[in-house]
Amino acid sequence: MRCPACGFDNIEGVDRCDECMEPFRQLDVPQPKEGFQAHLMLDPVRKLYSSYPAAVAPGDSISRAIGLMREWRVGCVPVLESGKLVGILTEVDVLFKLTDLRDPVSKLMTPSPEVVEEDSTIASALNLMSVGGYRHLPVVRDKSLVGILSIKDVLRYLKENLL
Repeated sequence: MRCPACGFDNIEGVDRCDECMEPFRQLDVPQPKEGFQAHLMLDPVRKLYSSYPAAVAPGDSISRAIGLMREWRVGCVPVLESGKLVGILTEVDVLFKLTDLRDPVSKLMTPSPEVVEEDSTIASALNLMSVGGYRHLPVVRDKSLVGILSIKDVLRYLKENLL
């Protein structure tokens, strides 16, 4: 492997140049060029998340939360306590955990959900979604909830920017 800094011909697979000690780790990081790749790796989440239309409290009934999700045609509702995000209730939570509609939201919600900063890249949000198996991520600004990012938002944005 030829060192881009000094031109020394190194053995394949080394982490840094044997001559000038320049690290090679940046050579493994994909660099965006244009189009899809650039949108995915450079665009911030703030360009595509949806503001959350409604929220529930941990003590609200599952029935109320389901009603809000149906009314607003969304797949999740954030769970707020004193204005602070304490959980998220998704349609998957309801499908697989529901036993009684009168139960409090706190029984089914995912507590302390992973969040994404609105200035994070779409690629980092997708990575978090993939690793965690999430279809929805709360979006925060200065630790305050500002919206919800869904996989549908990401796909819609990419479609609009690819055509």
